[in-house]
Amino acid sequence: MPISKLAPFRTRTLARALVSATLALSLALGAATPLPAGQRAWIEVKSPHFRVLTDGSVGDARHLARQFEQMRAVFGVGFPKMRLDTGAILTILAPQNEYDLRDLAPNFWGKSASKVGGIFQDGWERKYAIVRLDQNREGLQYTAVYHEYTHTLLHANFQWLPTWLDEGLAEFYGNSRFEGSKTYVGAPSVHVQLLRQKTLIRLDELIAENPWVKFSNDQDGRDLFYAESWALVHYLMMSPEMGRGAKINQFYKAIMNREPQQKAFQEAFGNFADVEKGLREYVSKFLFSSYSIDNPPQINEKDFPERTMSVAETEAEIGTYRFWSHDRSESRQSIEQALRDDPNQPLAHETLGFLDFADGKDKEASADFAKAVELDPSRFLARFYKAMLAYYSVPNPALDDMRALRTAMYAVTGANNAFAPADVQLAFVMARVGDLQGALVMAQRAEALEPHRAGYHLLVARILIASNYSVGALKEIQFVADRWRGPDRNEAVELWHEVPGTPVPSDEIQVNLSPADLKDPNALAKAIPKTANGTVSSIDCGDKHKLVLQTSSGPQTFTAPEGRTVVGYSDTFWWAGDHFNLCHEATGLRAVVRYKADTAKDGSMGTWTALELREDLPTPMSTAASPAPANAVPTSPAANPASAKPAESRPTPPPPTPKI
Repeated sequence: MPISKLAPFRTRTLARALVSATLALSLALGAATPLPAGQRAWIEVKSPHFRVLTDGSVGDARHLARQFEQMRAVFGVGFPKMRLDTGAILTILAPQNEYDLRDLAPNFWGKSASKVGGIFQDGWERKYAIVRLDQNREGLQYTAVYHEYTHTLLHANFQWLPTWLDEGLAEFYGNSRFEGSKTYVGAPSVHVQLLRQKTLIRLDELIAENPWVKFSNDQDGRDLFYAESWALVHYLMMSPEMGRGAKINQFYKAIMNREPQQKAFQEAFGNFADVEKGLREYVSKFLFSSYSIDNPPQINEKDFPERTMSVAETEAEIGTYRFWSHDRSESRQSIEQALRDDPNQPLAHETLGFLDFADGKDKEASADFAKAVELDPSRFLARFYKAMLAYYSVPNPALDDMRALRTAMYAVTGANNAFAPADVQLAFVMARVGDLQGALVMAQRAEALEPHRAGYHLLVARILIASNYSVGALKEIQFVADRWRGPDRNEAVELWHEVPGTPVPSDEIQVNLSPADLKDPNALAKAIPKTANGTVSSIDCGDKHKLVLQTSSGPQTFTAPEGRTVVGYSDTFWWAGDHFNLCHEATGLRAVVRYKADTAKDGSMGTWTALELREDLPTPMSTAASPAPANAVPTSPAANPASAKPAESRPTPPPPTPKI
């Protein structure tokens, strides 16, 4: 998963479409300033599948919860086999107006802050939807919030989607309208006006583009990409000549069978010229079709229970949100205040653990997590991090340490059976004791829970290689290499070298050249970075981010250039994307460094532009040092209530081909 120096938390905001006249009047009249968000008790409303926290009215919170239930029902009705719950916690925060949103999320308050009506923040372990209650009106919905919620469901069910289809589907469903007892799917979008004013991107280019690369400095270009992706999906989903979505299934099946996307597109939908002509005519229509879904009978917002939280619990919830928003200073203030008000507040102890962990205070973090679990045994994140910190505090883990880790991970999955990182750690434990069949079962379960994580597919491949099943391993490796880009693809290519007798593609390295650079015939050769492999010995997080890599020829030193550098890491690392800290987590890890060589006076090899951290399958323990693996760690996942099938019911390698 590649990231930049900035935090990887994915955020989408929604421009406000309506200014609250009541709020404007109250400000003009000098109304009393309300207390900050964490100094008053909020209300919790629970629907069957969602939790809304608000400082507004119970009625508004229930109405919002009902809308999320309607959005979820769109997928439940349209895709009966779709998994609608993920391992990450989704919390809906509903401040009642602009002032409260500004107080809750100060990080997002900039030049366009007064236009913010909704925010969705997508993390590995927690997700937040933040919506303003004073903008929750029928017909005025939070399209950006529902867009990102759609992404969470798509990514939990599909191994990979082309960017245009991923974004187009999210825009299509994100524009759903909730009116009374019905939900209208396929409602028109504000994109229509833009598309009627602009020249469309050629379809052969649209389906092949990575908009974040091609339009990295072109907001208008990105807007057009999103708009056209929405229009194309709407056309394919709703027009009779495209089978009202049937041809999308044909297209998806073809690309999952490794058929080139352009060929699969034309076989499913027709040649590009004809589809473009049909799309232009479709966009120019005055009316767009949609379909309606009745609310499920169990969704009656008046039945949703509510309660008033304590001030300490409110402070803990807001402080936790601020931590996951990477506003750690504000987060710590809220969490410490929560613990002053209530020393036994479990969420506050858990978040304090994450704050200490982020500061590199592992001993303090471990104690914080232990206290959170003592106060509330259902806190699966505190359980997970407490166990991982204990395991990695031991220089050379022995059999008893692995038994303890196994027991802890089963407790985590017992509290949240969709939390894939626990299955990854169980796979590592089983591989460590030589039980590759048990490791494969757990790795495949993690892969099924989080199919969009390239590293989980590669973990399955590593276990298959260790099991001498190269055919199955190669399918997993090729699947990632064909579809992912950057560090994920490079990790797949590296693993490909371990499969004998197959041609291996080269690494993918991004090079940015200006028009002026292209005048030099040697510009490309000069721009391609060199590569070094080894183990990270140290990272100095000073101004130059000096990195020391232990290689086969000895230590090599690199410094970071001014501006952006890229860091990528295996998805299987236990600290995941929400908690990665280059200064604390990278030391001791195997790494690939991309660097630009120069003759620096400080003796360094040059400036590093990309760092790719890799996690290998653990080396099996020596049989002389421990009892037989089967006796050491029970291999049957039947001991885990969250597991898919008992190990004895599965065939020995070769295993079945992973399912789509």
